[in-house]
Amino acid sequence: MDIQGEVAAGFEAVRDAFVRNFEVLGDRGAAVAVYRDGRKVVDLWAGSRDVGGGEDGEPWAAGTAQVVRSATKGVAAVVPLLLHQRGLLDLDAPVGAYWPEFKAGGKERALVRDLLAHRAAVPALDVPLTPAQAVDGVSGARAVAGQRAFWEPGSAHGYHAQTYSWLLSELVLQVTGASLGQWLAQEVTGPRGLEFWIGLPEAETGRVGRVGPVEAPSGMAGGLRTRPRRNVSEAWDDPASLTRRAFAAITPLPDENAPEFRAAELPASAGIGTARGLAGVYAALLGDTQDGPGLFTERTRRLAGTELSSGPDRVLVVNTRFGPGYMLHSPASPLLSAGSFGHPGRGGSLGFADPESGVAFGYVTNAHAKSVTADPRAQALLRAVRGAL
Repeated sequence: MDIQGEVAAGFEAVRDAFVRNFEVLGDRGAAVAVYRDGRKVVDLWAGSRDVGGGEDGEPWAAGTAQVVRSATKGVAAVVPLLLHQRGLLDLDAPVGAYWPEFKAGGKERALVRDLLAHRAAVPALDVPLTPAQAVDGVSGARAVAGQRAFWEPGSAHGYHAQTYSWLLSELVLQVTGASLGQWLAQEVTGPRGLEFWIGLPEAETGRVGRVGPVEAPSGMAGGLRTRPRRNVSEAWDDPASLTRRAFAAITPLPDENAPEFRAAELPASAGIGTARGLAGVYAALLGDTQDGPGLFTERTRRLAGTELSSGPDRVLVVNTRFGPGYMLHSPASPLLSAGSFGHPGRGGSLGFADPESGVAFGYVTNAHAKSVTADPRAQALLRAVRGAL
């Protein structure tokens, strides 16, 4: 395997783990980047730009970007936390104070912090959206505002796999008058030259590879293993379960390689970036970096890692932990340490920050496996980083 890029002294084990991901764990094209104390110490890429590229396919280049699915959520969460830091968004206010239409269907008591921590009680839709409706900028917000709550908001949590897109987008729009993707580009990624977009600009389309599902090799068993696997598989197999309905809030599933999907501002699932862009965003949450000034104050950084939801997840059917927009370290989603905050993407991608060690991590892949929150490839790289510290 022809591995491109570089690693700093002491982080050679990350390169070894990256090679093994291709040789044993089925990676086709991927990249990994790690910052420590604001400086890049790992920046590697390899394989083909397109998941089905084969030996004759175009190779993954230094600037190749990919759809990262739900790893988008962690980048998107930067926006409401910065709005809160600037005094523009009160996490203890009702969502309806900013977005009056959201009060319908028993959701009038849902707080902004509930929305960010998957406690808003609308993880699914009674009438799923079509792919065209999902990206039109209007139908999604209207649908979640009118949707009845599946439980008393704030009383329990369940992963808002798809509906998180419209919940967060509309909240940011109501507060700022700008779309979330625009605000992110203007205030976060653009000034630092970070290659990550929620709503891909037309000028960047040429750098994006094709993603697709892959069958896991025998050495790549992974995913949700904190309760009997039967409980999880039964939930996924039942079309009426909240698990299936949450992930099917867009039906049929959109084509992730279609131009309209890549251009859509879906902060739950359609973020596109390089590994260094993903890691760079998290590095900026920890402090000043080689890319520019830090983003979060110490108070906001602590807030990002504060547990707001924990225990049985009504959608993922395992115990999960969430802060305001971030998954927190747990057996279902292992990160670097107890204080880490970030977000995986179903199928492989992962981004997170670890305040204790000063590490920020980003891994992107075009080979989407069946893992949901603990992909073996990302975990192998994470273990190598831990061993290098």
